[in-house]
Amino acid sequence: MPKTSPPRPTPTPRRKPLNEKHIISFLFAICVLITFFLGTLLFAFKALDLPAITSVSQYSPLQATEILDRHGKVMERIYIENRTVLPLSKMPPLLPKAFVAAEDGRFYDHPGLDFWSVFRAFINNAREGRRSQGGSTITQQVARSLLLSPEKTYLRKFKEAILAWRIDSLLSKEEILYIYLNQIYLGGGAYGVEAAAQVYFSKHVQELSLGEMAILAGLPQAPSRYSPFEHLERAQQRQRYVLNRMAEDGYVSGDAARRAFVSAVELKEPESAALSNSGYFVQLVRKRAEQDLGVSLNYAGVRIFTTLDPAMQHAASSAVRQGVMASLVRSAGQSVTKNGHKEMPQGALVSLEACTGQVRALVGGLDFTESPFDRATQGRRSAGSVFKPLIYATALENGFGPQTMILDAPLSIRGHGGKMWQPQNFSGRFRGETTLSEALTQSLNVVAVRLLQKVGVDKVRALAKAAGISEPITADLSLALGATGVSLLEITGAYTPFVCGGQFTSPILITKIEDGGGRVLMKNRPESRQVLDAKVAAEMQRMLAAVISDGTGKRAGGLPGLCGGKTGTTDENRDAWFVGFTRKLITGVWLGYDQNRSLGREETGGRAAAPIWLDFMRQAQ
Repeated sequence: MPKTSPPRPTPTPRRKPLNEKHIISFLFAICVLITFFLGTLLFAFKALDLPAITSVSQYSPLQATEILDRHGKVMERIYIENRTVLPLSKMPPLLPKAFVAAEDGRFYDHPGLDFWSVFRAFINNAREGRRSQGGSTITQQVARSLLLSPEKTYLRKFKEAILAWRIDSLLSKEEILYIYLNQIYLGGGAYGVEAAAQVYFSKHVQELSLGEMAILAGLPQAPSRYSPFEHLERAQQRQRYVLNRMAEDGYVSGDAARRAFVSAVELKEPESAALSNSGYFVQLVRKRAEQDLGVSLNYAGVRIFTTLDPAMQHAASSAVRQGVMASLVRSAGQSVTKNGHKEMPQGALVSLEACTGQVRALVGGLDFTESPFDRATQGRRSAGSVFKPLIYATALENGFGPQTMILDAPLSIRGHGGKMWQPQNFSGRFRGETTLSEALTQSLNVVAVRLLQKVGVDKVRALAKAAGISEPITADLSLALGATGVSLLEITGAYTPFVCGGQFTSPILITKIEDGGGRVLMKNRPESRQVLDAKVAAEMQRMLAAVISDGTGKRAGGLPGLCGGKTGTTDENRDAWFVGFTRKLITGVWLGYDQNRSLGREETGGRAAAPIWLDFMRQAQ
């Protein structure tokens, strides 16, 4: 049998080595693909037109200007956007937690996007057949509010997601939460938690209860739908949800959540009622603050600390309204109707803290919302006899005394053009020789004219200017009867030397102004000056006390301790005045018609104005 050779293995084909040309072609193709991919990405990002996020890290939004009363309570907010920026350190610790529990429970765990929440929202929306849940994180809401338009499109949502991721990479969770709590719109025109606390509860955020925090935390989803002003029951349902979420996440105990839910929540009073009460004061503060700052308060974003005492302001408004109504009832026959509208008398009241000049109450009319014209500062009416104490004080400074005798008898004075002027006492009678003290107590007009003749008009005008009465001041003998225009604030301030040892202190409404960071921009130091000798001031104090105890101001009597003052009534009872003081307060009252007609035959300063003064002072002391 012939031998056979074993099969020979098939040789493995040898690979042809890649030459340099092939390698270069391959690498070139890879580069082209990468370039195309990167170019596509860049084109996509360019097409998205994503805004820069530097504005987020440099957060500096428009803020509201706040006007605060003497206790730090906000009376008025002035703004383009109603917002007050607060750091997290000035917020109660539970407030941020309430918003996190309500809006983004996994806020501290996700990178700006919560894919589980998005998926859950998608399932719920598909089940309900409508867009009932959004799935947006707090970071996405920050991106939307600061960088994007409010339109609801998938492209905007995509942009929002990218920006949220970038913001989460740029900022800490605390920084994001700080921006969110100051930026978020919470209804009622309020942006941020501090403004919302003021709008809904008239409180600072530091003063909020747990129940109130939960109501605010329930608002971002639908501020109008859950507004406690418009839909209290819905707001309470949403509050329950927030409190349950806080309990589930361990921020509060179940018992604390239940107590917060059943606790009564007191909403802020309607804005119109508050405005009619302090509107005249706030209007004046706005005007003076803008003069000091040189910028509109809409853009200033400052805090204005004022001197107003809210309890005294309420008492002042009440006293003026009741006094005006009483005067109208007494003189019902004097009321007239023109063009279908009944002409109403008006009233004003100013009260200053003695010797500091701080205005504690200012009422410029019956209702600011109906008539913003301020009769306490804008109106200049004939002063009548409330001007006389400045004449008597000038006389005491020039050698006269309370017991100096002066003649109360008919007097004829040749005026301009040769016309004779014969001043008359209110009663129409004359007393003959009388003391200066008695003449002031009974408000004798003829004595005041004779006294002004003796001391000189220029000296009285000089004292009036030094005591805060602005020009023009009448420069003839009719000044003795108060024939010069004054504002109620001016004439009330002019009585401060009688209480404060001869020292005049200019009235102030603003104590200081701070910027949003707490830096003091202006501190108001009232101007004080000695305008009377202290002994003269003490004599005037005693003489004015006699006006209340024995004279024309008896209807202002009844307060314990020192009190004094002066009545004033102008021709035909067009104006009724009373300016009086205690050791603590100096208060002026005016009644009259804007149309400058008579209040009524019996409506004098003693009858119409003095009881208003007494009513207010009893509540304010």
